[in-house]
Amino acid sequence: GMMGRNGGGMMSGTVLGTGTLTADQRSTVAAMAEEEKLAHDVYVALAESSGDARFTRIARSEVRHTEAIRSLLTRYGLADPTAGKAEGQFTDPEMASRYTTLVAQGSVSTDAALEVGRTIERMDLADLATAGTGVTAADVDQVYAELTLGSQHHLRAFGG
Repeated sequence: GMMGRNGGGMMSGTVLGTGTLTADQRSTVAAMAEEEKLAHDVYVALAESSGDARFTRIARSEVRHTEAIRSLLTRYGLADPTAGKAEGQFTDPEMASRYTTLVAQGSVSTDAALEVGRTIERMDLADLATAGTGVTAADVDQVYAELTLGSQHHLRAFGG
């Protein structure tokens, strides 16, 4: 895999050669943008309700994740489903209802908030593993590897 090579290569704005994506892979990149936004938006809400600094810190990290996915959308000429969407707003109605549910669950207590954080990161890790299957485009592979590493760190920070 692409893990560990020069630490944060992608984050430094390196533009790799554009590979070829199938139609499924293209729609998956777009879906991942919404999933990273979901994580960010939920964490912002839970930072407020719980007052736990972990959510503030990890929300900032999710901004970078969302930007990484957006750069792929731009590079591959794909529509960005997160463009112009306020916090808690999503193109995919399923994401919108997931947001509402997760925020409600996490607002009960700090323990509940951390449980929601673990739930989101486990979901991210599962979806990234699925998303990366069969991807030959090096730039997409690198972003997914980077996001996987991030989610593993977040999961540990949330006590997972």
